[in-house]
Amino acid sequence: MFKPAGWLVHRTGLDAGETRWVVQTLRDQIGQRVHPVHRLDKGTCGVLVLALHADAARALGVAFMGQAVRKRYLALVRGWPPETFAVDHALRPDDAGPDAPAQPAQTGFQTLAQWNWPEAQDPRFDSTRVALVQAEPLTGRRHQIRRHLKHVSHPILGDATHGKGPLNRWWAQRLGLQRLWLHAQEITLPHPATGTPLRLHSGLQWAPGTGLVAAQDTPGAVADLLGAWHTLTRGATPVLSSRAC
Repeated sequence: MFKPAGWLVHRTGLDAGETRWVVQTLRDQIGQRVHPVHRLDKGTCGVLVLALHADAARALGVAFMGQAVRKRYLALVRGWPPETFAVDHALRPDDAGPDAPAQPAQTGFQTLAQWNWPEAQDPRFDSTRVALVQAEPLTGRRHQIRRHLKHVSHPILGDATHGKGPLNRWWAQRLGLQRLWLHAQEITLPHPATGTPLRLHSGLQWAPGTGLVAAQDTPGAVADLLGAWHTLTRGATPVLSSRAC
Protein backbone atom coordinates (compact mmCIF):
# COMPACT_ATOMS: atom_id res chain seq x y z
CA MET A 1 0.00 0.00 0.00
CA PHE A 2 0.99 3.67 -0.29
CA LYS A 3 1.49 5.34 3.09
CA PRO A 4 1.02 9.11 3.08
CA ALA A 5 3.35 11.36 5.04
CA GLY A 6 1.99 12.28 8.47
CA TRP A 7 0.34 8.92 9.15
CA LEU A 8 1.42 6.50 11.87
CA VAL A 9 1.53 2.82 10.97
CA HIS A 10 -0.35 1.99 14.19
CA ARG A 11 -1.35 3.53 17.48
CA THR A 12 1.47 4.37 19.87
CA GLY A 13 1.73 6.09 23.21
CA LEU A 14 4.70 8.05 21.86
CA ASP A 15 2.29 10.13 19.75
CA ALA A 16 -0.93 9.93 21.74
CA GLY A 17 -2.48 12.96 20.03
CA GLU A 18 -2.39 11.47 16.53
CA THR A 19 -5.69 10.22 15.06
CA ARG A 20 -4.53 8.78 11.72
CA TRP A 21 -3.27 5.19 11.78
CA VAL A 22 -2.70 3.01 8.73
CA VAL A 23 -3.53 -0.34 10.34
CA GLN A 24 -6.84 0.77 11.81
CA THR A 25 -7.88 2.68 8.67
CA LEU A 26 -7.23 -0.27 6.36
CA ARG A 27 -8.98 -2.64 8.75
CA ASP A 28 -12.07 -0.45 8.60
CA GLN A 29 -11.83 -0.08 4.80
CA ILE A 30 -11.71 -3.80 4.01
CA GLY A 31 -13.47 -5.22 7.07
CA GLN A 32 -10.72 -7.55 8.23
CA ARG A 33 -7.56 -7.55 10.29
CA VAL A 34 -4.28 -6.47 8.70
CA HIS A 35 -0.78 -7.27 9.97
CA PRO A 36 2.09 -4.78 9.61
CA VAL A 37 5.35 -6.55 8.75
CA HIS A 38 7.64 -3.49 8.86
CA ARG A 39 7.32 0.19 9.63
CA LEU A 40 7.86 3.62 8.15
CA ASP A 41 8.42 6.78 10.16
CA LYS A 42 5.43 9.08 10.51
CA GLY A 43 6.94 11.68 8.20
CA THR A 44 7.99 9.17 5.52
CA CYS A 45 5.69 8.43 2.60
CA GLY A 46 5.77 5.55 0.15
CA VAL A 47 5.54 1.77 -0.08
CA LEU A 48 4.42 -0.05 3.07
CA VAL A 49 3.84 -3.82 3.18
CA LEU A 50 1.11 -5.41 5.30
CA ALA A 51 -0.35 -8.93 5.34
CA LEU A 52 -3.98 -10.00 5.41
CA HIS A 53 -3.42 -13.14 7.46
CA ALA A 54 -1.01 -14.47 10.06
CA ASP A 55 0.73 -17.03 7.83
CA ALA A 56 1.68 -14.38 5.29
CA ALA A 57 2.83 -12.08 8.09
CA ARG A 58 5.10 -14.81 9.48
CA ALA A 59 6.59 -15.58 6.07
CA LEU A 60 7.23 -11.91 5.36
CA GLY A 61 8.70 -11.46 8.83
CA VAL A 62 11.18 -14.26 8.11
CA ALA A 63 12.12 -12.55 4.83
CA PHE A 64 12.76 -9.24 6.57
CA MET A 65 14.74 -10.85 9.39
CA GLY A 66 16.76 -12.91 6.90
CA GLN A 67 17.65 -9.83 4.83
CA ALA A 68 15.84 -11.24 1.79
CA VAL A 69 14.13 -7.88 1.27
CA ARG A 70 15.61 -5.05 -0.78
CA LYS A 71 14.44 -1.51 -0.01
CA ARG A 72 15.17 1.73 -1.83
CA TYR A 73 14.40 5.25 -0.66
CA LEU A 74 14.71 8.75 -2.09
CA ALA A 75 15.90 11.61 0.09
CA LEU A 76 16.62 15.28 -0.46
CA VAL A 77 19.73 16.26 1.51
CA ARG A 78 21.91 19.20 2.35
CA GLY A 79 25.07 19.65 0.31
CA TRP A 80 26.61 17.58 -2.45
CA PRO A 81 27.57 14.06 -1.38
CA PRO A 82 29.86 11.86 -3.50
CA GLU A 83 28.34 10.12 -6.51
CA THR A 84 28.33 6.83 -4.59
CA PHE A 85 29.12 6.25 -0.92
CA ALA A 86 28.44 3.83 1.87
CA VAL A 87 27.98 4.36 5.59
CA ASP A 88 28.96 1.59 7.99
CA HIS A 89 28.19 3.13 11.37
CA ALA A 90 26.71 1.23 14.31
CA LEU A 91 23.62 2.77 15.90
CA ARG A 92 22.32 2.58 19.44
CA PRO A 93 18.51 2.28 19.68
CA ASP A 94 16.94 5.71 20.19
CA ASP A 95 15.20 4.65 23.39
CA ALA A 96 18.18 2.75 24.85
CA GLY A 97 20.33 3.94 27.73
CA PRO A 98 23.84 5.34 27.21
CA ASP A 99 25.41 2.00 28.18
CA ALA A 100 23.44 -0.03 25.62
CA PRO A 101 25.61 -1.54 22.87
CA ALA A 102 25.38 -0.06 19.40
CA GLN A 103 24.05 -2.37 16.69
CA PRO A 104 25.73 -2.83 13.29
CA ALA A 105 24.14 -0.68 10.57
CA GLN A 106 25.06 -0.25 6.91
CA THR A 107 23.50 1.86 4.16
CA GLY A 108 24.52 2.32 0.54
CA PHE A 109 23.89 5.64 -1.22
CA GLN A 110 23.89 6.96 -4.77
CA THR A 111 23.61 10.64 -5.64
CA LEU A 112 21.10 11.05 -8.46
CA ALA A 113 21.13 14.82 -8.91
CA GLN A 114 22.70 17.99 -7.53
CA TRP A 115 21.34 21.52 -7.55
CA ASN A 116 22.73 24.90 -6.62
CA TRP A 117 19.93 27.10 -5.29
CA PRO A 118 20.97 30.70 -6.13
CA GLU A 119 20.34 32.04 -2.65
CA ALA A 120 22.40 31.50 0.49
CA GLN A 121 20.94 30.01 3.65
CA ASP A 122 24.38 30.23 5.29
CA PRO A 123 25.93 33.71 5.02
CA ARG A 124 29.37 32.15 4.55
CA PHE A 125 28.35 31.00 1.07
CA ASP A 126 26.84 32.54 -2.08
CA SER A 127 24.29 29.79 -2.71
CA THR A 128 22.74 26.68 -1.16
CA ARG A 129 23.56 23.19 -2.35
CA VAL A 130 21.04 20.37 -2.27
CA ALA A 131 21.10 16.82 -3.65
CA LEU A 132 18.72 13.98 -4.39
CA VAL A 133 20.09 10.66 -3.16
CA GLN A 134 18.91 7.07 -3.37
CA ALA A 135 19.42 5.07 -0.18
CA GLU A 136 19.50 1.31 0.17
CA PRO A 137 19.65 0.17 3.82
CA LEU A 138 21.34 -3.20 4.31
CA THR A 139 20.18 -3.40 7.92
CA GLY A 140 16.96 -2.20 9.54
CA ARG A 141 17.75 0.05 12.49
CA ARG A 142 15.28 2.72 13.56
CA HIS A 143 15.80 6.01 11.71
CA GLN A 144 18.83 4.38 10.04
CA ILE A 145 18.87 6.41 6.82
CA ARG A 146 18.20 9.65 8.66
CA ARG A 147 20.92 9.00 11.23
CA HIS A 148 23.47 7.82 8.68
CA LEU A 149 22.99 10.92 6.55
CA LYS A 150 23.38 13.08 9.63
CA HIS A 151 26.58 11.15 10.45
CA VAL A 152 28.14 12.18 7.12
CA SER A 153 26.91 15.80 7.44
CA HIS A 154 24.26 15.53 4.71
CA PRO A 155 21.04 15.59 6.78
CA ILE A 156 17.66 15.14 5.13
CA LEU A 157 15.74 18.35 4.58
CA GLY A 158 12.79 18.65 6.92
CA ASP A 159 14.16 16.17 9.46
CA ALA A 160 13.18 17.78 12.75
CA THR A 161 15.00 15.15 14.83
CA HIS A 162 18.25 14.52 12.98
CA GLY A 163 18.46 17.53 10.67
CA LYS A 164 19.21 21.23 10.99
CA GLY A 165 16.37 23.41 12.29
CA PRO A 166 17.39 26.70 10.64
CA LEU A 167 17.96 24.96 7.30
CA ASN A 168 14.62 23.15 7.54
CA ARG A 169 12.76 26.40 8.21
CA TRP A 170 14.62 28.17 5.40
CA TRP A 171 13.62 25.53 2.86
CA ALA A 172 10.05 25.37 4.16
CA GLN A 173 9.66 29.11 3.57
CA ARG A 174 10.87 28.83 -0.01
CA LEU A 175 8.98 25.71 -0.94
CA GLY A 176 5.83 26.49 1.01
CA LEU A 177 6.01 23.01 2.56
CA GLN A 178 7.05 21.78 5.99
CA ARG A 179 7.72 18.03 5.79
CA LEU A 180 10.35 15.30 5.88
CA TRP A 181 11.76 14.75 2.40
CA LEU A 182 12.20 10.98 2.66
CA HIS A 183 10.28 8.60 0.39
CA ALA A 184 10.07 4.79 0.42
CA GLN A 185 10.28 4.27 -3.34
CA GLU A 186 10.58 0.51 -3.79
CA ILE A 187 10.56 -2.84 -2.01
CA THR A 188 11.50 -6.18 -3.57
CA LEU A 189 10.66 -9.26 -1.50
CA PRO A 190 9.69 -12.92 -1.94
CA HIS A 191 5.96 -13.56 -2.22
CA PRO A 192 4.94 -15.20 1.09
CA ALA A 193 3.06 -18.04 -0.64
CA THR A 194 5.18 -18.79 -3.72
CA GLY A 195 8.58 -17.26 -3.01
CA THR A 196 8.47 -15.49 -6.38
CA PRO A 197 10.22 -12.09 -6.28
CA LEU A 198 7.64 -9.32 -5.90
CA ARG A 199 8.62 -5.74 -6.76
CA LEU A 200 6.46 -2.98 -5.31
CA HIS A 201 7.07 0.59 -6.53
CA SER A 202 5.50 3.83 -5.31
CA GLY A 203 5.29 5.41 -8.75
CA LEU A 204 7.63 8.33 -7.96
CA GLN A 205 10.48 8.31 -10.48
CA TRP A 206 13.48 10.53 -11.03
CA ALA A 207 12.96 11.40 -14.70
CA PRO A 208 16.56 11.85 -15.94
CA GLY A 209 17.24 8.15 -15.29
CA THR A 210 20.52 6.80 -13.98
CA GLY A 211 23.75 8.62 -13.34
CA LEU A 212 24.66 11.90 -11.75
CA VAL A 213 22.87 14.92 -13.18
CA ALA A 214 24.93 18.06 -13.68
CA ALA A 215 24.35 20.87 -11.23
CA GLN A 216 21.80 23.44 -12.26
CA ASP A 217 21.68 27.05 -11.16
CA THR A 218 17.91 27.38 -11.29
CA PRO A 219 15.55 26.52 -8.43
CA GLY A 220 12.90 25.30 -10.86
CA ALA A 221 14.29 21.77 -11.10
CA VAL A 222 14.12 21.36 -7.33
CA ALA A 223 10.63 22.84 -7.12
CA ASP A 224 9.36 20.62 -9.95
CA LEU A 225 10.62 17.45 -8.30
CA LEU A 226 9.32 18.36 -4.86
CA GLY A 227 6.00 19.46 -6.31
CA ALA A 228 5.53 16.03 -7.90
CA TRP A 229 6.67 14.37 -4.70
CA HIS A 230 4.22 16.31 -2.55
CA THR A 231 1.32 16.01 -5.01
CA LEU A 232 1.71 12.23 -4.90
CA THR A 233 0.83 12.23 -1.20
CA ARG A 234 -1.12 15.42 -0.53
CA GLY A 235 -4.50 14.64 0.97
CA ALA A 236 -3.98 10.95 0.39
CA THR A 237 -5.59 8.10 2.29
CA PRO A 238 -3.81 4.76 2.59
CA VAL A 239 -4.71 2.56 -0.39
CA LEU A 240 -4.58 -1.22 -0.37
CA SER A 241 -2.65 -2.62 -3.34
CA SER A 242 -4.23 -5.19 -5.65
CA ARG A 243 -1.07 -7.22 -5.05
CA ALA A 244 -1.77 -7.50 -1.33
CA CYS A 245 -1.14 -10.78 0.41
